[in-house]
Amino acid sequence: QVQLVESGGGSARVGASMRLSCTASGTIFGWTLKWYRQASGKGRELVASLNQRATTTYADAVKDRFTVSRDNAKGMGYLQMNNLKVDDTAIYFCNLYWNCLEEYWGPGTQVTVSS
Repeated sequence: QVQLVESGGGSARVGASMRLSCTASGTIFGWTLKWYRQASGKGRELVASLNQRATTTYADAVKDRFTVSRDNAKGMGYLQMNNLKVDDTAIYFCNLYWNCLEEYWGPGTQVTVSS
């Protein structure tokens, strides 16, 4: 069982930067790290992912603005968010994915961007 906790959320103005952190209860070596977000009244969407081979994927809406990274030994994942937009307002969730039968979620952290 892996426990995840997100941190670093809060309020920001359009154009600002924010870094989210995901703290795992142990090493995250071998897992795929994913960040999802869910805006009010909408479904959960995949924002970014980083697998064990250092392959990254990003949603079109955040490409060139967000960067996902990880520190396996420390059990940490990060999402650097630059040039924030109002549409980035959502609850952000950290996810560790091994396969369809084994994945873990954090409780989420709220990010609110205002103009």
